[in-house]
Parts: sequence; C-alpha cells; structure tokens
Amino acid sequence: MDAPDLILALDQGTTSSRAIAFDREARPVASAQQAFEQRFPSPGHVTHDPEAIWASQVAVAREVVDRVGGAGRIAAIGITNQRETTIVWDRATGRPVADAIVWQSRITAPACDRLRAAGHEALFRERTGLPLDAYFSGPKIAHILDAGPGLRTRAEGGELAFGTVDTFLAWRLTGGRVHVTDPSNASRTLLFGLRTLDWDDELLRLVGVPRSVLPTVAPTSGVIGATDPAIFGRAIPIAALVGDQQAATFGQACFAPGESKVTYGTGAFLLRNVGEAPVPSRNRLLSTVLWQLEPGGPATYALEGSVFVAGAAVQWLRDGLRVIDASADVERLAASVEDTGGVYMVPAFTGLGAPYWDPDARGAILGITRGTGFGEIARATLDGIAHQVADVVEAMTADTGVAPGTLRADGGAAANDGLLQFQADLLGVAVERPMVTETTALGAAGLAGVAVGFWSGPEAFARYWALERRFEPAMDGGRRADLRRGWARAVARVRGWASGDARG
Repeated sequence: MDAPDLILALDQGTTSSRAIAFDREARPVASAQQAFEQRFPSPGHVTHDPEAIWASQVAVAREVVDRVGGAGRIAAIGITNQRETTIVWDRATGRPVADAIVWQSRITAPACDRLRAAGHEALFRERTGLPLDAYFSGPKIAHILDAGPGLRTRAEGGELAFGTVDTFLAWRLTGGRVHVTDPSNASRTLLFGLRTLDWDDELLRLVGVPRSVLPTVAPTSGVIGATDPAIFGRAIPIAALVGDQQAATFGQACFAPGESKVTYGTGAFLLRNVGEAPVPSRNRLLSTVLWQLEPGGPATYALEGSVFVAGAAVQWLRDGLRVIDASADVERLAASVEDTGGVYMVPAFTGLGAPYWDPDARGAILGITRGTGFGEIARATLDGIAHQVADVVEAMTADTGVAPGTLRADGGAAANDGLLQFQADLLGVAVERPMVTETTALGAAGLAGVAVGFWSGPEAFARYWALERRFEPAMDGGRRADLRRGWARAVARVRGWASGDARG
C-alpha cells in the first residue's frame, strides 16, 4: 500500500457538517457537505440535535474517504467545530441527555445576569479573558443539568460527560475511548484559566458545573487517539482538535503577532494574533487561546471580536423575507442599486456581540422611505455585516495601539466581491482573499498534518497560502466618516430594545 498522502478535515459548523481532504500542497481534492436542522424552541433560544450533528458529520466523512479511494490514503484527521455549542451525554450509552445548546442561544442570559449582579464579572474577565455572556459554554452546561430531572445528581456521580462539538465527535469517533478537548475550545467556556491552561475550581463552583463532567485538555496539535476501525475500515489517527475561528486563523497563516483574519460565516469573527502572552482588552473584546502546539509548551493567544449575525442575515433575506432564492443571489441584488439610499440594517437577531455585548438588542431596518426596495435592503444587509466588523477592528486598534496592515478574509461570504470592497473602504485597509477560502477546514488539516509530520511545521504549511485577490480601499475619508456616524446612530436605536431600555 502506498503511504497516506492526504489529511482529512472534519469541519462541523453551525448549519452544516463538511469534510475536505487536502493534499501535500494544501489543496482540496475532495469535499462533501450536509446541512442539518436548526431548532428555535423559544425566542432567542437555538438548539441542535446532537445525533443530527453526528450523523451528518460521519456521513460526509465517509463520502470523502470513499471518493479518494479509501482510508488508506488518510494520514490523519483534524477536527474543527462550532465553538461554545454545548452537549451533555451519558458516558455508558454515549447518548445525549438533551439537545445541544447552540452558541447563538441566549437562554442562559439570566444566569449570567445573576453572576454579574453578584459582582463576579471582574473575576471572570481576569481569569478567562471573557465577559459574562450567554455566548459561552459553562452556563449552558449548568442549564442542561438543572433542566432535566436527576441530571445534576448523575453528573456529580460521574455518569455524564460534557463536551463542545469537538469533544463529542472525538468521543464518538473513538468509540467512547477518548474524552478530550483542546485549549482553543476550553478557553470559550468561562471555566478555563487563560494563563494556567487548566480548569478553574472557583469558576466551576460559581457557574455550577461539577468537574466530573469535564474533558481532559490536550494540545491543539497532537494525536489524541484513533478512530474506531468500523467507521472508515481502518483506524485513523485524530491529530488535531481546534475551534473553528482559531482553525481559520491557522489556515490563513496568521502566525506572527499583529496578523489578523476575519471569517464571514453564520457570524463574523475577527482574530488578531498577539503572541505568547494574553492581551487584556479595555474595549470589550475577548482574550482567547489560538492554539497550543505541544504538551507543556506555550500557548499562542489572540484578541477576538465576535459578531453574532453575519451570513445569518443573508439567510434571513432568503428564508424570512424570501427576496432571494439562494444566498449567493444577494450580491447581484445589492449591486442593482448604487447605495442603500440612507437605509441601515442592524442584524441584532440574537443581541449584539463585540464590542457591545448587549443581549437585549434586536434587529432593525432604519431609514426606510417610499423609494426603498429590496435592492437597498440587500445592500444595507451586506453593509451591516461590514460595519459590525469595522466596530471590532476599531476596538482592536484601540486595545493594541496598532491598526491592521491588511485583513485576510475567508468564509462563505468572502466570495462576495461587493462585501469585501465595502469592507476595505470602511476600514481604509486592504482586504486579502486567499485561493482556498475554506480556511477553517484547511487550518484543521494543517494542525493535524504538523502533528504527524505531514508538514514539518507551521512555516512549511504556510508556504502553500496563496492570494486570489486583494481589495484596496477606494472611499474618501469624509464619506467613510459619514457612513460610520450613521451606523452608530442605527446601533443606538436597537440597543436594549428587548428590555424596554432602548437607547435611541
């Protein structure tokens, strides 16, 4: 048998699962994708069926393995995942005890409010680099344990296991032999020490999570086990676990402090590499772990701004308003008008993320006149995505004192030329789109490949990053300032809306 010549990336996202096989030049050679159901049990609450996650992910993985000629070609598997989404399952049966609570869900906002009211926000910020927000996993674990009869008692007795999606997939792929996560995912729980790189007992007590449910934390890049031979026909090493945004940062080869990327997915996520020491944010950004490449070795850290709704706003145009048939149609519709006609769309469907952290904000379209049509609304929707990213870049520049030299863009909406040009215009910074825009999967493959010697190290992997197009800013400063002032007014109108405390 020839030596394995491919790395398989499993990219488990918020709305779909995909698998992509990459060759030694970091080129995708086969891929498959499958969507799964989104559940909305109550306003602001979002859940997934963990079995649907598993079924879709293993189906696309098997499809890719079959298409490349079998598991003998796969040197290793890298797993990347929607972060913060929380699953609890029975250790004996492997079956989930409840639906997964998705990162977008606001169901735990009251629990976070109680912790904040008790004066604990500064402690969580200092230890974890995160604000007290329903976005993160820890309060979701407690909610699941308290929502089902007897679950907390069973958890304390060691019968239940928690995992973000990487952990759940690794458990299932190894036949229940491995219960493990990595620092990039652990650092998104509100339970993990950013500097100690370990679970924090005081934070566990405050949130109400028993240590007995938690996984072991292993390096991001490294073999943590092998797949059950029954799944693919032979055991394949699992050599990376990494949160999706950290994976995209690796896939974009942002290895030097100061290098930044933005991923336009369901949400939009901007990360800047800040090196081997975390940088506290004074502007309500997140300090988070990018990756740890070896046991006991240093972690690499990032500042992150998380925008909750980006591509999901385009999906709303498609599924809610039904003004487009496919998400890709939004570019044509937006290009049918010269500008928004003064319309702003703030897509705060599940509150506002960084730098506002306002769970009570709600979406709005402002500035509508009789002349407003679907073209203006489509363009305002894309502009709203870019404005949210600009908010984050401004906060990041204030935290570090340095504006980005360039911004590397990826994710589904990065295919939209109009969006990337407007993003460059708003920022006054060039935006670069790589040849391979599926950088989340690419980063997972890179981390797994480095772990098994497929690539000799990050620098060898980075040689295969290639530029497809560079978008240079072309807007004058006065126009940019006018647009940003209009956006700030629009955001002020929607903040606090659900609480009756609208600031407009």
